[in-house]
Amino acid sequence: MDELNAAQLEAVQHGTGAFTGDTRPLLVIAGAGSGKTNTLAHRVANLIRHGADPQRMLLLTFSRRAAQEMERRVGGVLQKALGLPQAQSVPSLPWSGTFHSVGARLLRDYAGRIGLDESFTIHDRGDAEDLIGLVRHEIGLSSTKNRFPLKGTCLGIYSRVVNTREPLLKVLQELYPWCTQWEAELKKLFGAYVEAKQQQNVLDYDDLLLFWAEMMAEPALAHDVGARFDHVLVDEYQDTNRLQADVLLAMKPTGEGVTVVGDDAQSIYSFRGATVRNILDFPHQFTQPARIVTLEQNYRSTQPVLDASNAVISAAKERHAKNLWTDKAASQKAQIVLVPDEAEQARWVAGQVLRQREAGTRLTSQAVLFRASTHSAALELELARRNIPFVKFGGLKFLEAAHVKDMLAVLRFAQNPRGRMAGFRVTQLIPGIGPATATRLLDAMGEAAEPGETLQKFEVPAQAQQEWDLFTRLYTQLRNPQMAWPADLELAKNWYLPHLERLHDDATTRKLDVEQLVRLAAGYATRERFLTELTLDPPQSTSDQSGAPHMDEDYLILSTIHSAKGQEWKAVHVLNVVDGCIPSDMATGTSEEIEEERRLLYVAMTRARDQLHLVVPQRFYVTQQGAGGDRHIYAARTRFITEAMAQKFEHITWPEAGQGPSAGAKPSAPVLQVRDRARAAWR
Repeated sequence: MDELNAAQLEAVQHGTGAFTGDTRPLLVIAGAGSGKTNTLAHRVANLIRHGADPQRMLLLTFSRRAAQEMERRVGGVLQKALGLPQAQSVPSLPWSGTFHSVGARLLRDYAGRIGLDESFTIHDRGDAEDLIGLVRHEIGLSSTKNRFPLKGTCLGIYSRVVNTREPLLKVLQELYPWCTQWEAELKKLFGAYVEAKQQQNVLDYDDLLLFWAEMMAEPALAHDVGARFDHVLVDEYQDTNRLQADVLLAMKPTGEGVTVVGDDAQSIYSFRGATVRNILDFPHQFTQPARIVTLEQNYRSTQPVLDASNAVISAAKERHAKNLWTDKAASQKAQIVLVPDEAEQARWVAGQVLRQREAGTRLTSQAVLFRASTHSAALELELARRNIPFVKFGGLKFLEAAHVKDMLAVLRFAQNPRGRMAGFRVTQLIPGIGPATATRLLDAMGEAAEPGETLQKFEVPAQAQQEWDLFTRLYTQLRNPQMAWPADLELAKNWYLPHLERLHDDATTRKLDVEQLVRLAAGYATRERFLTELTLDPPQSTSDQSGAPHMDEDYLILSTIHSAKGQEWKAVHVLNVVDGCIPSDMATGTSEEIEEERRLLYVAMTRARDQLHLVVPQRFYVTQQGAGGDRHIYAARTRFITEAMAQKFEHITWPEAGQGPSAGAKPSAPVLQVRDRARAAWR
């Protein structure tokens, strides 16, 4: 543990060795770049070294990759601490994973006691949206006189209610005010949606937390589950929602054995249902007060970057106090760059990126961050004009690709014959079978005692008979309990590839994703585990049109701030650091929203290692604004950087004086408030 600093060591040793008698829950406030992952890995390793059973440790992260990285680091620490040779294996962490994946495993373990069939399958977001859309149509809400919310909006409302545990009316009033007139109809829709899921033996993404939390509401079950684990460790606790906090509190009401790590200053995902209250209120939620250890030494950024970042977050109304510091001294301050407009912003950033590259900073070591994906439009055009390659985080997600959904639907339909969404998709891949035939089949299977026999005996149109015979043969093989995984995926692939060739002109590119599925399958013990884990934590992008460009060895990173969390670059440029953009004009309705926007700017700033540039356009060109037609509106620097804070920055005006508006220029036209215009649109 010689490589740990004093605060990290304090967190790692809590409750072990000379501190064994301290049973308080532990809250580690880990500032940006403070070695959070390394500290948590050392804590896990130290617990094992002092006798903790890895089989009885629950480690909850927010992605499967994070869990795998944590297990890898723990293994490295243990090998060093125990003096084991590299070839010798170290204890594994079988209960390391995401909240949702662990929830799925526990629900299967306790299915008989909570009224679930353990063979349930899990809908991804796309399937859940399709099912709620189907239910929406069946109960007559797709033909209302006034426009009823679309299926995606309906699922968003449902998910928000489930994850925040807030009343439907409150969610509608605060986030979906245009839907408040449909409160009664939405309640009816959600009830029918839940009924449809139960009939089909499927759970959606939100059910995994909801059912787990409801299970923990039963004292006997909560005691049984809690007793399975001596230690529960949660990473990124600032990103948890009400359900996740309820689960933790129910499992370990005294807090003994509980460690959570996070940073309230980086809580920026309320749009997903996360609440900063979980980490702010944690110290007093158990039957004994928590111990708080704060990690303030930063290993990422220079001191001038930290000085500016500390100043911005110090104005937060409520926070766990900390002041980041580092040994990385530097003379260059963070910069506020004043530019005339968005076009000049794009030109300045492109020029700065090239200058940094010529000075030895690769493009991949630089990033341009922005509050909303539309903010980079002008820059993307400028980069293309200058032939500067770039990657913008986003693109088609793996599970949203039609061919990937087809393959997974085959496996899901075999796993759960009552899953209508998977069956509806798969059967219509067969030429000659349309929605009406598929619906008749699924209705018959839903009423049958043995759905598989019904499928085999089902009569299809003559033109579909030959392909139908091939499918029923495949289905019979996939339902055979003797089939060894992942051989069944190979069978599904061989059946599907001819359909892929028939359905898609770019089948060669899409086939790469099918092959990737087969490679991924080798890492899972069962088909059930594969479908669960892939649904909950899929690969980020498909083989086509997304990811890094293959023709260039170097490329610039463009990213929303939300997508950049957890990343770092040598140089960071933040676009549109003005009121109306940061904070967003659509996120200033409450003080809680404004505080999260402040944290969002802080997250952007703390991504920088050496150089930080906040770019402030002084005017925006806006089209069709009222009777006056197109016009310029003038913008003010973000409210989150006061005049006192501004002293922490170097100020640059570009172009230089005489070539454009100066830093102190007064707008010649009345200033138009972006926030007011945005709100007026809803009236």
